[in-house]
Amino acid sequence: MVDVSRSMNPLELEIQRRGYAQAIASDEVVGAILNSFTGSIAVTYVEWAGRHLQRTVVPWTLIDSPEAAQAVAAELTAEFDYSMRRTSISGAIEFAQFDIETNDFEGLRKVIDISGDGPNNDGLAVTRARDMALDAGLVINGLPLMTEDSSSRWGIDDLDVYYWECVVGGPGAFVIPVLSWDDFPLAVRRKLVLELVQERDILRLDQDTRRRDDGYDCLIGEKLRRQWEGNGGFP
Repeated sequence: MVDVSRSMNPLELEIQRRGYAQAIASDEVVGAILNSFTGSIAVTYVEWAGRHLQRTVVPWTLIDSPEAAQAVAAELTAEFDYSMRRTSISGAIEFAQFDIETNDFEGLRKVIDISGDGPNNDGLAVTRARDMALDAGLVINGLPLMTEDSSSRWGIDDLDVYYWECVVGGPGAFVIPVLSWDDFPLAVRRKLVLELVQERDILRLDQDTRRRDDGYDCLIGEKLRRQWEGNGGFP
């Protein structure tokens, strides 16, 4: 699930697509897929913005060979679309949960990957959507985009903590912050390999040490949006 809200410019949208394409077709990721328990994975690539704004770029596809991985990579970079309005992480999770539960595959482990450059500001509270997905047995991992140009009016400085506290969850869930667009392809590749080989301990942060004494405000995005709209702005 990849963020394409208006805070992302066309170049950043292209970097995301190309980053995932490079990662999925890399020798490292293909090797991890082929050496996994089943020797294959089923993937889809969905872009999201507001609660009801999702578009499927690559439908559910089985990757069980280098050729299948290359085909997915080619589909990702065939064309590049426009950005959309608002940021609904909760809507992305809702969409992903339904998509996983209604596809034609029965995976041993079902994972939602969320990447984005800001907190939830539309739709359900993100913690509610997260908890429903976790109750259904899904795992949510996060790739917060904390690049130098991501500090828009909708952004927050501790987006990685927000993802830990409010977005991710499930057995072995992790967060990999992206601090530079140059690092994006490597971060995606690292994430995919970690999910496949389950060597997460080296990246797991002690979530307890990242919790604030007074609790984290998981509605910070909604509050920022209301503040902006109250000043006559538009999301």
